[in-house]
Amino acid sequence: MRNWLHCVWGTKSRASFLNEENKSKILEHIRTNAKSKNIYIYSINGCRDHVHCLISLLPDQNIAKIMQMIKGESSFWINKTGLCSNFEWADEYFAVSISESQIERVKNYIKNQEIQSQKEKLGGRVP
Repeated sequence: MRNWLHCVWGTKSRASFLNEENKSKILEHIRTNAKSKNIYIYSINGCRDHVHCLISLLPDQNIAKIMQMIKGESSFWINKTGLCSNFEWADEYFAVSISESQIERVKNYIKNQEIQSQKEKLGGRVP
């Protein structure tokens, strides 16, 4: 049995740091770095000011430590590589447990983040 979590975190002050040029590099780095630390990210995507991911926790992992590792290391890497200047993630994050039966639904929600964010900004309407 796996523990599945849908995690969301944003940039500090909801600054629009993620863009066409850097988003894929940042998300790929997060995934690769997580894998090197034995953190399994099943799905990851984001918009200009936040990231969603679906993580499977191992029995000896806890969400606070996982999020600290993902956010802290990626923030350091983003600034070191110059993809963004003065980049910071917000301190807080959101995490909710997902049942096995909802994994594909959440994966699709994360995959379609740009569309989903646009819907939410327009009150559920897409132009």
